[in-house]
Amino acid sequence: MSEAKPLSGVRVMVIDDSNTIRRSAEIFLMQAGCQVILAENGFDSLVKIADHHPDLIFVDVMMPRLDGYQTCALIKKNAKFKVTPVIMLSSKDSLFDRAGGRMVGSDEYLTKPFSKDSLLRTVEAHLPDRRAGKAV
Repeated sequence: MSEAKPLSGVRVMVIDDSNTIRRSAEIFLMQAGCQVILAENGFDSLVKIADHHPDLIFVDVMMPRLDGYQTCALIKKNAKFKVTPVIMLSSKDSLFDRAGGRMVGSDEYLTKPFSKDSLLRTVEAHLPDRRAGKAV
């Protein structure tokens, strides 16, 4: 059961204004072999998304200036990134919060604090070609 790095080479962006959340996600993802791109707000993320073309994006709902819903909507409106999975991160878990994410095009909603397992399962679920063990 020692498939060393099951997500080797997958580019994952984490957008969150909390340094603790960014750092936790970065550690979990890097241990699984991912390349991690970090951004502390929606504005910062837009430039980095264009530069790095992540395979999957995690975005915090509650951020100053440009919140996660607005950030997700901007990502999904861009033809180049329309199919890039965007997973909303939030400490709120109401039906209303989840619906807000769906309305702007998010692919899933992950509640904080997340575990290493739930984070990696979410990545694997949105990269089906990786689940089968195929290289991209």
